[in-house]
Amino acid sequence: MNFREINPSPRMLMCPGPVEADPRVLRAMSAHILGQFDPEFTSLMEETQEMLRLVFQTKNTQTFVVDSTSRGGLETVLTGAICPGDKVLIPAFGRFGYLLAEILERCNADVTLIETEWGTVFAPEQIEEELKKKSYKAVACIHGETSTSMMQPLDEVGKICKRHGALLIVDTVATLGGAEVKVDEWNIDACIAGTQKCISAPSGSALISYNRAIEEIILSRKKVEKGIRTVEDIDGKLPQIPSNYLDLAQLQDYWSPRHLNHHTEATSMQYAIHEALRCVLMESLEERFLRHKLNDKALCAGLKAMGISIFGDLENKMPVVTAIEIPEGIDGKVLRYEMLNDFGIEVATSFGPLDGKVIRIGNMGYSSQKRNILFTLGALEAILLKNNVKISAGDGVAAALQVYCSANGN
Repeated sequence: MNFREINPSPRMLMCPGPVEADPRVLRAMSAHILGQFDPEFTSLMEETQEMLRLVFQTKNTQTFVVDSTSRGGLETVLTGAICPGDKVLIPAFGRFGYLLAEILERCNADVTLIETEWGTVFAPEQIEEELKKKSYKAVACIHGETSTSMMQPLDEVGKICKRHGALLIVDTVATLGGAEVKVDEWNIDACIAGTQKCISAPSGSALISYNRAIEEIILSRKKVEKGIRTVEDIDGKLPQIPSNYLDLAQLQDYWSPRHLNHHTEATSMQYAIHEALRCVLMESLEERFLRHKLNDKALCAGLKAMGISIFGDLENKMPVVTAIEIPEGIDGKVLRYEMLNDFGIEVATSFGPLDGKVIRIGNMGYSSQKRNILFTLGALEAILLKNNVKISAGDGVAAALQVYCSANGN
């Protein structure tokens, strides 16, 4: 039998995730495997936690990594913090708000879903109005909704939740490392992110942080499995967390000085996360956010100069994802295929009511580079012209370049 060597075609990943991993991250993954309880490795785990606190902008002790994709991180936190029957409010403004509801309904939470048109976000007053109607255990929401390219402002939402005694649990999968996320200042009780977007590591791990209020719930649901428990492990009084693998109480102990032998850590992914976070902090959060904003500004300027409409409420558009309305005269699937096949550039379609109507362009992490923006605009223009779509030829790249020149004072 003759099987293929792993030798993927080079791609420019300009979709909303996964994005290109920083080469330094890929190099780190090739390092020697250490045992999960080797002092060298546990020291790296502690450094990862410290760096994560800086990136999440929090002082939460419980800040660590879950060996799962970002969806697994969402499920870990939600099924740990929310008990059967708990009332949870979910303001959904795209696909992933519905995902939060799906996860919580499966663990028998009492979910109330409020919705707004895709391409918009919620005014804080809309959320507060719903919180006035009944007592909620928590509000669970998305920060950056990649399906629509919208970003929900959270500074007022956290204050509102605190005023009404509701926990705030936030999905920052698409924004952490690319846009401002202030866990403590915004009164976020639990925050979940992933590695494959603005953090610029491979997919496969989730990044979480939660405060003492969430921790108390987790400890009240704790039940260490029989084979590894000690006489000091006392069962909590609330219902046990339904998943063993995603048991936040045991994962919390795993990342504590106790290092409970719950599972075998994904060593190479820990190297990747450690290096990715180090790269984020070396650049500095401030510079990183400015880079994403500049590249977003250049991309949008180029698209508008070509005559392409940007979807949604632009005041609340994410700086790391741009949804464009597919021009008349070309099918979205054709556009996406030709971008990939002819130029090696991957962009994305969307879901639900936006399926077939928009193309989403990512501007995330290591993929957020001047050359990537210019190449993407040039490729998009060439494909639209090839398919006889009427655009302003030559203006897109020129407009983006002007943004970069202006930023450099030229």
